[in-house]
Amino acid sequence: MADLDNKDQAEMDPADMEDVEEVEEEETGEDNSKARQLTMQMMQNPQILAALQERLDGLVGSPSGYMESLPKVVKRRVNALKNLQVKCAHIEAKFYEEVHELERKYAALYQPLFDKRSEIVRAAYEPTDEECEWKQDEEEELTVSKQEEMKEKAKVEEEKKDEEKEDPKGIPEFWLTVFKNVDLLSEMLQEHDEPILKHLQDIKVKFSDAGQPMSFTLEFHFEPNEFFTNTLLTKTYKMRSEPDESDPFSFDGPEIMGCTGCSIDWVKGKNVTLKTIKKKQKHKGRGTVRTVTKTVPNDSFFNFFSPPEVPEGGEMDEDSEAVLAADFEIGHFIRERIVPRAVLYFTGEAIEDDDDDYDEEGEEADDEEGEEEADEENDPDYEPKKDAKPPEECKQQ
Repeated sequence: MADLDNKDQAEMDPADMEDVEEVEEEETGEDNSKARQLTMQMMQNPQILAALQERLDGLVGSPSGYMESLPKVVKRRVNALKNLQVKCAHIEAKFYEEVHELERKYAALYQPLFDKRSEIVRAAYEPTDEECEWKQDEEEELTVSKQEEMKEKAKVEEEKKDEEKEDPKGIPEFWLTVFKNVDLLSEMLQEHDEPILKHLQDIKVKFSDAGQPMSFTLEFHFEPNEFFTNTLLTKTYKMRSEPDESDPFSFDGPEIMGCTGCSIDWVKGKNVTLKTIKKKQKHKGRGTVRTVTKTVPNDSFFNFFSPPEVPEGGEMDEDSEAVLAADFEIGHFIRERIVPRAVLYFTGEAIEDDDDDYDEEGEEADDEEGEEEADEENDPDYEPKKDAKPPEECKQQ
């Protein structure tokens, strides 16, 4: 019987064979469509999704089974390698401790320059002509006509200022401009914060003393103002460079263990971290309505100085953890980038450098997308949709 079937297939017209293959493909396609519909229905079921998520969570970090398949003598040697890795983690921790000491040493060398920057910003020192001379790059050099045009504009502006009798001191709104230029910080700013930050004169970083636990303090120096009586607001971050005994392989450099803010002595009626709201309450029995005034927290940059406390057990709810993680990121960014390169964030040059990095990633993504499109065109089974509109037609619509 099998031979007869083979003979019939051999004698079958090739065109008939094509018809059979097409029918099979259509049936398969119909089956796939049904399977997709069934999958979609299943994925819309919350109980099924929850069960799948639980299953996936159980798989995360689970061993592949390879280690279990190794001979006992090999496992023994792998354990020796892991013990070596723990020792590497402890050496790395010491390395970061020494890096912290180097930061502390060089901070003392940077500080005189930062102090002079502060004096210029707050008009305590007027730089000399020699100090103000800045040699532009060849690409930045202007043509003679452009220079003359710029000089003429500057002359007009100076005459206008003389008429208005304006005499700006130092560099007005220096730190406020820095904050507004940096997305990470501008997201924290509220309109009611800006008048206060106009009084910010300097930000300094102070490292812990030698032999003391690792930490750094951000110092915000303010001139006397109408909002609070403090002239100094501080935020201290405590760090640790030590592998966790229960999970030494998770060590990836110093980690911030907690932070401490400071109390702000607000002038009455000027506390921007609080706002007063009025709520109407209706009496259940009598039906009378009364207006109640409540004081509630308000969004403000100055909440930065009142971080959530880390409990001794270390356990926090998700919201507090998210706030603390964001706070650590901001503190680290101010210490690592803002304070050392403040003038470049004021002019926007540091931001342009950051943008260039993102542009490079974007170009890579575009290249990858182009490669995918090319692959589709080279694919013999690829058929563009007939009803797809050309880009020009889409733009017109």
